[in-house]
Amino acid sequence: MEHSSKENTQIFLKNIVLSIDRSSSKSEFSASKEKGTFCGGIKIFLSALSFVYFAKALSGSYLKSTITQIERRFDLPSSLVGLIDGSFEIGNLLIITLVSYFGAKLHRPKIIGAGCLIMSVGTFLIAMPHFFMGHYQYEIFSSSSSSNSTVRISPCLQDQNQIPVSVLERSQAKMHAGCDKEAGTSMWIYVLLGNLLRGIGETPIQPLGIAYIDDYATEESAAFYIGCVHTVAIIGPIFGFLLGSLCAELYVDIGFVDMESIIITHKDSQWVGAWWLGYLIAGTVSIFAAIPFWFLPKHLPRPENRKDSSTSSEQSKFIAEDNKEHQIIYQEQVKILEMAKDFLPSLKSLFGNPVYFLYLCSSIIQLNSLIGMVTYKPKYIEQQFGQSSSKTNFIIGLINIPAVALGIFSGGLIMKKFRLNILGAARLSLGSSFFGYLLLLSLFAMGCKNADVAGLTVSYQGHKQVSHNEQTLFSECNSGCVCSKNEWDPICGENGITYISACLAGCRMANGSGKNTIFYNCSCVEIAEWPSSYSSAVVGPCQKGSECPKMFLYFLVISVITSYTLSIGGTPGYILLLRCINPQLKSFALGIYTLAIRVLAGIPAPVYFGVSIDTTCLKWGNKRCGGQGSCRLYDSNAFRYIYLGLTVVLGSMSTFLSIAVLVVLKRRCIPHNETIATSEEMESTPAKNRKSNFVNSDHLIQTTYWPEKETRL
Repeated sequence: MEHSSKENTQIFLKNIVLSIDRSSSKSEFSASKEKGTFCGGIKIFLSALSFVYFAKALSGSYLKSTITQIERRFDLPSSLVGLIDGSFEIGNLLIITLVSYFGAKLHRPKIIGAGCLIMSVGTFLIAMPHFFMGHYQYEIFSSSSSSNSTVRISPCLQDQNQIPVSVLERSQAKMHAGCDKEAGTSMWIYVLLGNLLRGIGETPIQPLGIAYIDDYATEESAAFYIGCVHTVAIIGPIFGFLLGSLCAELYVDIGFVDMESIIITHKDSQWVGAWWLGYLIAGTVSIFAAIPFWFLPKHLPRPENRKDSSTSSEQSKFIAEDNKEHQIIYQEQVKILEMAKDFLPSLKSLFGNPVYFLYLCSSIIQLNSLIGMVTYKPKYIEQQFGQSSSKTNFIIGLINIPAVALGIFSGGLIMKKFRLNILGAARLSLGSSFFGYLLLLSLFAMGCKNADVAGLTVSYQGHKQVSHNEQTLFSECNSGCVCSKNEWDPICGENGITYISACLAGCRMANGSGKNTIFYNCSCVEIAEWPSSYSSAVVGPCQKGSECPKMFLYFLVISVITSYTLSIGGTPGYILLLRCINPQLKSFALGIYTLAIRVLAGIPAPVYFGVSIDTTCLKWGNKRCGGQGSCRLYDSNAFRYIYLGLTVVLGSMSTFLSIAVLVVLKRRCIPHNETIATSEEMESTPAKNRKSNFVNSDHLIQTTYWPEKETRL
């Protein structure tokens, strides 16, 4: 009996031990599984979001690279092209508030995926006008418009009867046919609508994606992850501008016309590249970017050091997650009406935060400066330094954009390496802006003089032109010719001066065809100041002075350094924005921030920059049916002063507001009876506790922003 009782007791104790071991093993396995799920989930989402940022940046930067192509193809002024560019922001404006507020309570990955699909549809729509419009018709002298023509017409028409009737009839019939088609359509509206739709699709990516990472990443890794997303996203503009460079080299109607009959080159102000081709590629990329988000979960396991933190997740107070392994339906259903009641109090809480409000104002002014500068940078390089659209896009994509990527990455790395709190982020953002705009001042001295164009920038005798009017296009040397002042078919004389047309240059003979046409006996070329034995001219404008390539090199160096310096403050700015508000309003705060940027910077900046640039135009083109087209020639000096002047003035204003942000932050964020640990205290603290001290000190700063949170803590 005794033996049996003892044996039963041993068996009972053995079962208890086995049960404890089994329970412990199961607990360890569960913890290991949760940790693995967290690491894998956040990294998958990080990769998917990075690819989406790449896709949206690809299409956005490609649009910037085709600004001049769209302007020439649809005969639009810069102000109207600026409105087309701003339509993207209008699309964001339509739904950004709803998406950022209600989207935080719904399935964020699927909302982002749906946005990508809408973005791809809009991108395809932008390219559609090309397939419904006729072939591109550029202004050209009739004698060289056809390489197969055997009829040679004198460029200097002393009598319209010199033109054979058959040639004149064909020309007029072609003009009227194109005019009828042009009068019945305004195809640029489809470009505007497509860009607007692209803006609607892009809306949920930034507020929902960044907030999702900030919810489920550890606090010390959030800044680094956000920096990585933006750094990978910079690859998009690199490919976007390089794609723009490639398409700008190809003629707009390539594959539909005989390229031998095209007598203008990619350096001509009338050249239009295959702008539509890149949008088809960008739209396809957006479709692929949408796929992963349909398979990502609504929630991820929260990291261990944030499970008990009230600052970790903006969704934690709205949604209760079902913990059963095989159940995917959440217990709590979102109540739209109840959330709507919190909208106005949440908005009041945001704008009642002085740091958030001042930083918002500073960002609006700074982004007015940066958006206007980036939108018209390709046009500025083309007009200021005489570069082609293809080369301009190639340089921006290969040099400027990597500098921006490196700057954004450096900002995130500095934040992580030095463990900068919210005050450190504000200082870094301010320093980046200050030194960046200081460097921009030097670009005023790095420009080229106006090209010598007879009747516009210089007189026909070579003297500098002071005033510009229609009469200055005519001179004694072309008085015997019947010329139109509206023509733009530039030729380069042997004397280095560009003439608006061969007729206005007084050329009597032409030889060759297409790009190889040479004009002889040009009376305006053989003037006394520039004696020429042949007085000939070739097709196309003359190149700018010999000092221009050197200035262009200096411009590139300063531009790269400036881009790097300004972009360092990008990631610290995001961290400042996320940390200065109630953590449960992160998506809403980002949405309001994005909304304000779209309305007050993204929409107006391209328009008023474009209007200002239009005032510097010296020669406007003309549409086939009459009316003003796109600008053919700008005043380089006035263009430089207006373009850089607006950029620097706006940047200086934003810097002063950034100083105000830092001052208010110092006064409001740190309680007078509390101080952050000094360097000596950090050194005396064991290494294993330093990390927690950093988190706690940064957390202490955050809790001073919203009294309602302090009462909970």
